[in-house]
Amino acid sequence: MSIEILHILKKPQDLKVLKKDLLPQVCREIRERILDVVSKKGGHLGASLGATEIAVALHYVFNAPKDKIIWDTGHQAYAHKLLTGRFEKFDTLRQYGGISGFLNRKESEYDVFGGGHASTAISAGLGVAAARDQKGEDFKVVSIVSDGCITGGMAYEALQNAGNLGSDLLVVLNDNQMFISHRVGAMGTFLAKILTLGIVTQWEKRLEKFLARLHFWGSALVRLGKRLKVLLFPGILFEEMGFAYFGPVDGHDIYRLIEVLEAIKKVKGPALLHIITKKGKGYEHSEKDVFGWHAPGKFDVATGEIIKSGGSSTPYTKVFGQTLVRVAKENKKVVAITAAMPEGTGTDQMRDQLPERYFDVGLAEQHAVTFAGGIATEGLKPVIAIYSTFLQRAFDQMEHDISLQNLNVFFVMDRGGLVGDDGPTHHGVFDYSFVRILPNFVMMAPKDENELQHMVYTGIQYDKGPIALRYPRGSGYGVPMDKELKLIKIGRGEILKESSGDEAAILAIGSTVYPALEAAKALQKDGIKVTVVNMRFVKPIDTDLLKGLILKGIRKFITVEENVLAGGFGSAVMETLEGDEVSIHRMGIEDHFVEHGPQEILREKEKINSHAILEKVKFILTGKLQTESTLI
Repeated sequence: MSIEILHILKKPQDLKVLKKDLLPQVCREIRERILDVVSKKGGHLGASLGATEIAVALHYVFNAPKDKIIWDTGHQAYAHKLLTGRFEKFDTLRQYGGISGFLNRKESEYDVFGGGHASTAISAGLGVAAARDQKGEDFKVVSIVSDGCITGGMAYEALQNAGNLGSDLLVVLNDNQMFISHRVGAMGTFLAKILTLGIVTQWEKRLEKFLARLHFWGSALVRLGKRLKVLLFPGILFEEMGFAYFGPVDGHDIYRLIEVLEAIKKVKGPALLHIITKKGKGYEHSEKDVFGWHAPGKFDVATGEIIKSGGSSTPYTKVFGQTLVRVAKENKKVVAITAAMPEGTGTDQMRDQLPERYFDVGLAEQHAVTFAGGIATEGLKPVIAIYSTFLQRAFDQMEHDISLQNLNVFFVMDRGGLVGDDGPTHHGVFDYSFVRILPNFVMMAPKDENELQHMVYTGIQYDKGPIALRYPRGSGYGVPMDKELKLIKIGRGEILKESSGDEAAILAIGSTVYPALEAAKALQKDGIKVTVVNMRFVKPIDTDLLKGLILKGIRKFITVEENVLAGGFGSAVMETLEGDEVSIHRMGIEDHFVEHGPQEILREKEKINSHAILEKVKFILTGKLQTESTLI
């Protein structure tokens, strides 16, 4: 029986003292550890299983932390974490107070650059390399990108800049058979070997010289020859951008990976190593369903049975997808757009049922927005569904290409508010603020899944310019669903609780509405009456409703939002009631980034849950704090 190795590897240098024939065992133990933890705690599975040999080979060949290893999107870097001193803490992955599911500079010196969003590693790596050259230092820089990440425009901007600068930088393309070449095996190994030895460069020159002699035979033959060159040398795109191309190489052959990396390590200037991997490698269920096992949640390792989370209510994402398809079947002008997140945004339902009106543009949020704008100019209704935090990348396009031209684009932002275990790179807590500053935009948020379906219908019918909808991660409240879809009047809220003698009004929106109602019921037990309003819209604010409450004698308002306070919903209310003799008390997220952890814990910490609202209102009205919760 073999002795376990992984737990004694405290740092990458410990890996280097092992005999090479023990490295496959290290890879097996890494996969076992990842499966054990992710099955119990949740997390991103397939990408890290697929990148295991890459992480081992890189840390075996290079000398981190002196050499800088930069991962694009940290969910492919679990093996990297296990090899860099986080084995003992790995069971705290994505848990409150534990280690991050992504790269985090505060967590480890081996996490050179934080990675939650895609397509950043080449830019960051080139920046590190440029700084190294400016300072006259000597170390290697490696940027690892997946085939999905390289679909983002930022990656190509970085590639062309790197080729132009000529800096010593290695880009490792982790191609998990979903993009570019599928050629694995003898031919791939052969090409990698001859590229490593520099033979291809000689043959390319010979081929170019031969083609030059054929000009008098006509341009058709020259075009054929160029195509032959592309077929023979799959890295021609990268070569033309100034990179020395190596590969494709079998990304699960640890010995071959080390051999090639040792050779490339001696190469100066920009180089790209093309590695073919299998997403979910080593776990049969993940290999067979790469999409379903990208981030499966908790599961039984032995059977592959995914353990469903508690609660029977329908996820918001599913409600959106179902409603979108329902309306699109009646309205032929509706098209759906997503940026490589069909399942995550619910647009997979459009893909499956109305594929001719579904567009997945890849990890290219900026292009997605302007693409939607182009569609809108031709009279169609684009519904663009992107996570709130990822849409931030396309703010310029929202302003310049959509808002300025007042185009009828419907923005649907999944994961609005605190998303939980994915942490600060994924919390969607800025969208109220960045959307409401844009002229012509409307911004709304539903209190529950029933209101969500009506807002989807409203957003599609709206034809006076851009409109945005944000909804939270997770399931709804299990409320009854109306059979008929209804239009919600733009900029109109609703009073949910009102009685005579109210002393204050809680103005809530989106995910804070039900907590506000719970707090109001608890306050009533103490003889404190408050009005509760579901404002529905961040922009435009329902001015008539607010003025009406003032006329009834309410002078104290408490706004509650799952968004940063700066420029958010509460700020909108303050601006609206400027000049009125009222006091406004805002509850929301202060000026900081929120760590990862369960949503309920984070809402408690950020003081935007039911108990925090109760405490705030009681203090405002009585000057006393509620020491014990009387919530029902």
